[in-house]
Amino acid sequence: MDKRPIGVFDSGLGGLTVVKELMKRLPGENIVYFGDTARVPYGTRSNETVIRYSKQCIRFLLSQGVKMVVIACNTASSISLDIVNKIFDVPILGVIEPGARAAAQVTKNKRVGIIGTQATIRSKAYEKALTHQDPEISIFSTPCSLFVPIVEEGWSHTKIALLTAEKYLGSMKDKDIDTLLLGCTHFPLLQDIIGEVMGSHVTLVNPAEGTALEVEKILRSKNILNQDQKEGTYNFFVSDLGEKFEDIGGRFLGREIKCIQKIDIERY
Repeated sequence: MDKRPIGVFDSGLGGLTVVKELMKRLPGENIVYFGDTARVPYGTRSNETVIRYSKQCIRFLLSQGVKMVVIACNTASSISLDIVNKIFDVPILGVIEPGARAAAQVTKNKRVGIIGTQATIRSKAYEKALTHQDPEISIFSTPCSLFVPIVEEGWSHTKIALLTAEKYLGSMKDKDIDTLLLGCTHFPLLQDIIGEVMGSHVTLVNPAEGTALEVEKILRSKNILNQDQKEGTYNFFVSDLGEKFEDIGGRFLGREIKCIQKIDIERY
């Protein structure tokens, strides 16, 4: 039994949707979360900057004694994962490959839609990962950048969210997809609205679920699973503590967040 925590980082608070799935699948695991809220978003940064930020985040998590790191950020996963895996000795997992693997397994007609932020869609990271899983899959992508502020304003179940989803997803409905990959950690909070617009025949894939499953597989394979029966401990760190952190973060996590600590990430 290995009681060391799992480390998770994101450019902001969206990665808490990944933490939520980890809590559900691995309730006994201890988790340390770091949100780089002072430097969000990563999607507008250069590759060199994203890699530097990722290294700093991982160094901080390692200072907390983590046994594994999850990059719960689409931008950092696509840009820095291969590099940091060569530098650090702990297992490091991104969200893109697990999400693509889940979508490839779900689709029946091999027509998959991907929605994400402008930066994620532009990077084509999910497209490349899906093609790697199955070259025969037809892929249709569209950016849905306004979904992020809608979620952060707490408008996930409003007419505004529905109208925005109808505008963004109108063209996607004409593509005969049977699977839609939610390529942003904010988007699971809009799952009901997106599902309403797309219809019940389209399966929505939340990469956070596949990521949690992959984390469990890695921990088991390395014999470092914490099989303690009591609920794990959860510690939350940020680089800037904004006024709405507890409210927004609580919505992402689906539970109240306590004891948030601010750290100076530039020290790492």
